[in-house]
Amino acid sequence: MKRVLWLHDEALGPETSALLAYPEAPAIFVFDEAWMAEEGLSLKRVVFIYECLLDLPVEIFRGDVTDEVRAFADRHEAEEIVAPATPHPRLRQQGDALGVRWHDGEPFVELQRRADLKRFSRYWRVAKKTVFLPTAHR
Repeated sequence: MKRVLWLHDEALGPETSALLAYPEAPAIFVFDEAWMAEEGLSLKRVVFIYECLLDLPVEIFRGDVTDEVRAFADRHEAEEIVAPATPHPRLRQQGDALGVRWHDGEPFVELQRRADLKRFSRYWRVAKKTVFLPTAHR
């Protein structure tokens, strides 16, 4: 089956499980202009994301995520779009509009309660309580 991989800003490491699971799949990342403007992303954050992408086998675009990913899938004659699973509502909505098959890899951490995903520091306050526990205690 021909597939493409949509990488989003919640999964940008070289060990992203979806990249490892589908090494043959062409991958795309789209800088979501509407979201960037809405969130007021700093140039520093944009550069950080871009530098992460430079280490990955991914084609980089900017614009409307659903339009760009759909066009990328069409160019590659893909029958399926796969993306790393995420709890982020914006990304879930975009993925659902694309008919994405979410790839569940091993989670970085199992959260004991719901975390605020708008800011990393709020997420980290919840996650750090578990992430540094020995593996047997998680």
